[in-house]
Amino acid sequence: MELRIREILESKDIKVSSLAETVGITRANMSNIVNGKSTPSLETLEKIANALEVDITELFAPSSSVGIIGVIRIRDTNYNINSVLDLSRLLDRIESGEIVL
Repeated sequence: MELRIREILESKDIKVSSLAETVGITRANMSNIVNGKSTPSLETLEKIANALEVDITELFAPSSSVGIIGVIRIRDTNYNINSVLDLSRLLDRIESGEIVL
């Protein structure tokens, strides 16, 4: 079973190292989880979901397509859009002022 952690990290512009620190595991361990080289415990999955502010089911949901639906470039950063939810989250970040146009 493939997790969508990388996809969610990219859509929220969060680094693996930052997620690892928030969850309380090493960067190497988080990298292995993100890259599918190790399987996290349910407790770790819950911590990851909480840190990413998503429902745990989103970590398992299949991508809405085979690849990236689109990319939105804001200044020097590309934001991958793989679903309507990704687009909605990006718009929320813009509206909150977290991302400046």
